[in-house]
Amino acid sequence: MIRINLLPFRADRKKENVRRQVSLFLLSLVLVLIIAFYYNFDLNSKIGKLNKKIKETNAELTKFNEINKEIARIRKNLENLRKKMAVIEQLESNRYAPVILMDTMTQVLVAKRMWLDELVVDDKTVKITGIALDEKTVADFMVRLQKSSLFSLVELKSVRRQEVQKTNLKGFQIICTKVMPKQPEPERKRKPRRVKT
Repeated sequence: MIRINLLPFRADRKKENVRRQVSLFLLSLVLVLIIAFYYNFDLNSKIGKLNKKIKETNAELTKFNEINKEIARIRKNLENLRKKMAVIEQLESNRYAPVILMDTMTQVLVAKRMWLDELVVDDKTVKITGIALDEKTVADFMVRLQKSSLFSLVELKSVRRQEVQKTNLKGFQIICTKVMPKQPEPERKRKPRRVKT
């Protein structure tokens, strides 16, 4: 009978299996390391892109902040200019107020039947003191004042008999509420007409 020793064959087979498992383990370890390196490289690339985008956004934000500061400064200057323009317009309308008041008074005065002694003007009221031939003249004067666009409320405070150069006349006092006059529009320059030839 022939005996065959299979032990070395089994030992060789076992060694071969161990080698195969070790090489498979090393290969899978290398593959995991390559995947981890690629994933790390990809993450670093994304982080770099995000950092670059953050820097660009911060630069734009700084630029827009400067623009916002400039806009705020311009708005403040514009508001100051508006306030100055409002003051100028108020001064301009106030400049014409005394002239318009005197012009209106000369227009509403009943000619040759009355005269004014005193004209006191403040912000909202006008106090008129004068002398007239009779009560009808005072009434006509009040109606004319009311019809003018300069006064909104005309009130007779007093009418009394007054002797001037041995003539009986009527002294009166009227208080009016003033309306701000519109300033006259500046004359516009006419453009020369073109003549067709």
